[in-house]
Amino acid sequence: MAIVRENIVHEGPGGTFESGLAYDDAAEQPRPGVLVLPNVLGRKEFDDRKAEALAGLGYVGLAVDLFGQGKRPSPDNRTEYMDFLNADRPLLRDRLHAALALLKAAPQVDSARTAAIGFCFGGKCALDLARSGADLLGVVSFHGVYDQPSYDNVTPIRAKVLVLHGWRDPIAPPDATVALGEELSRGGADWQIHMYGEAGHGFADPAANAPERGVVYEPKADRRSWRAMEDFLAEIFGA
Repeated sequence: MAIVRENIVHEGPGGTFESGLAYDDAAEQPRPGVLVLPNVLGRKEFDDRKAEALAGLGYVGLAVDLFGQGKRPSPDNRTEYMDFLNADRPLLRDRLHAALALLKAAPQVDSARTAAIGFCFGGKCALDLARSGADLLGVVSFHGVYDQPSYDNVTPIRAKVLVLHGWRDPIAPPDATVALGEELSRGGADWQIHMYGEAGHGFADPAANAPERGVVYEPKADRRSWRAMEDFLAEIFGA
């Protein structure tokens, strides 16, 4: 087995983007595909490595560029591009759907079996795919953000939903998590929320080290949440 990482420059709503596909070049048949949706910093090595890890599980991973080719936050304005998309959730939705179409079109991918995972802002993106009725089997949010978009959710929400959440997350405190569960229930979704007791925001990112903001890596929650994701993907893909 050899995991290949391939950069893909592609057009999408609002410009040109550069995403990263990861797959096992020894596989002879199309495999399920999984979007990897990044945090506030956009596509980076962390996301490419998650795509490679998914390829190691027998899937095809696509680390998605949502901001645009060459557009990455500066140290002086880390939220610039995320804020732009948060202010225009329909545009974010359209970019997410375009990324899913790109994944489905890859020759290595079984287009009938796709999913998405996302971290922080990417967790919100994964939920927005489900909310907007994207044609995929399931979504996974790691320490995501749960505010609803400006447009109405589809009903029922067809994609299965797994939310992996740190109980001590100040960005999405317990009442926001309860509200998300109520939202998903109103939408008829098949959903799960896993809580990790001592974890805050960013628990799955080894680079997270801002305890003053409640953003800290937590190894146990990282390990347990990834395993929960593995089981979820195996279930929805029928592995």
